[in-house]
Amino acid sequence: MLVYTAATDSSADRFLSSLVDLYAIVYAEPPYQEGPQEVARFRENLPGEATRPGFNMIAAEDDGLLVGAAYGWTMPAGTWWSRSDQDPPSEIRDVDKFAVLEWIVHPDRRKSGIGTELMHRLLSQRTERYATLAANPTSNARRIYQRTGWRQVATSTLPWGPPMDLLVRPLSMTGGA
Repeated sequence: MLVYTAATDSSADRFLSSLVDLYAIVYAEPPYQEGPQEVARFRENLPGEATRPGFNMIAAEDDGLLVGAAYGWTMPAGTWWSRSDQDPPSEIRDVDKFAVLEWIVHPDRRKSGIGTELMHRLLSQRTERYATLAANPTSNARRIYQRTGWRQVATSTLPWGPPMDLLVRPLSMTGGA
């Protein structure tokens, strides 16, 4: 049976190991083709991410097996993505934003509505005016974002990966999705 669970800070601890395993499966695929080094970096950084202000995770489990997850935290007013080639418009930069850091679904469970439900649950209760995320421009997820109202405002290049599109989407004042 498919169960969705919301987790914040320490309540996310029970998902972290399974989340690393799911990350390794999802990001081994093209266009990402991440290997052990990138998975190790994710594993190392994940516990600290769960302690960030405004952290929230939605996990999808089927009979106790993690099949999808989405999480993020509050990006404070005045801040923006590192290595961005430009600032967003001031109405975005100058307010708190919800930064979606991961949105992943096991390849065998895609196209079943899990991803849509994860993002809906993650954004629906947020109080920030905008959500933002970084997306690989060649990924299937990037096309999904465009169809669902996300718009590109900048690009960021990290030392270990391709340039990423920095996207934003307004959230309603009564709930984000």
